[in-house]
Amino acid sequence: MTEQEKTEKKEKKERIPRQAMPEQDPKVRVTNFDEVPTGYSPEMAMLEARRCIQCKKPGCVSGCPVDIDIPAFIQLVAGGDFIGAARKIKETNCLPAVCGRVCPQEDQCEKLCVLGKKFDPVAIGRLERFVADYERNAGTIEIPALPASTGRRIAVIGAGPAGLTIAGDLVKMGHDVTIFEALHKSGGVLIYGIPEFRLPKGIVDAEVEYLQKIGVKIVTDAAIGRLKTIDDLFAEGFHAVFLGVGAGAPVFMNIPGENFSGIYSANEYLTRSNLMKAYRFPEYDTPIAKGKNVAVIGGGNVAMDSVRTALRLGADNAIIIYRRTKNEMPARAEEVHHAEEEGV
Repeated sequence: MTEQEKTEKKEKKERIPRQAMPEQDPKVRVTNFDEVPTGYSPEMAMLEARRCIQCKKPGCVSGCPVDIDIPAFIQLVAGGDFIGAARKIKETNCLPAVCGRVCPQEDQCEKLCVLGKKFDPVAIGRLERFVADYERNAGTIEIPALPASTGRRIAVIGAGPAGLTIAGDLVKMGHDVTIFEALHKSGGVLIYGIPEFRLPKGIVDAEVEYLQKIGVKIVTDAAIGRLKTIDDLFAEGFHAVFLGVGAGAPVFMNIPGENFSGIYSANEYLTRSNLMKAYRFPEYDTPIAKGKNVAVIGGGNVAMDSVRTALRLGADNAIIIYRRTKNEMPARAEEVHHAEEEGV
């Protein structure tokens, strides 16, 4: 292929518009807790993947915290090999269906996409979500060959994103890994913090099940520090302990009225709704305040999750109060957009 032909091929790819992901209508989705985006079709995924120019120095890879070979998996998607693409991602990432939904791609891999310098970047996160869902729905999840046991036992405290990630990496190195989780469900903030409409619990459960299939052991209802100590774990034969206990305790502003009835920390509000399923009352008899006028103080993703949950629980008005400008809000642009579409 001549240089001119290469240039023409590149320009043709650049002219393909970034594929928008189908979503529930805002007026409909505000009445339910179903996932908002419905995902790419195979045809849309292949078209989006063909936008990737397969550049020689892919900045997207350096922007990925787990070093996924992004050009390689996207090339497989472009060729219709969705299962191969899923397995390529899983070489370095055990939670692709979660990451494809909630990772801030716009500030990581997509931010460094070469195509994004002149056009919209390749929708890397949406493609990751697509192939992970395709593999799971096709029932073709493959258990990778694992190395011989190292004889080393690792205790991981906390079954949140950090604990699950490191457990998956360590077990693929041949270590014997046990996660101790204080709650009755694995997933941490993925299960008690992020609402169903953004990350369905079934997706988290499937990712956790995959980790268990490759050898990760999980013990729930195990509050390390109360049930047993770190020293106890070492005495039981563990060679190392990883603390991934998260940020479960809320931070308050220390202002008058914080202890009034109807005032929640986001942690408690989202935990009641997500983990304890208060949004499915009376099927699940968990109380939660359902105000008609709800104010959420903050401008991050947790604030967006809270204010959008309030709408779905019946609020007539749900308002974000933030100390800086809208452009300075740390929430993902997509979440802010969805919130505004829904009437926040």
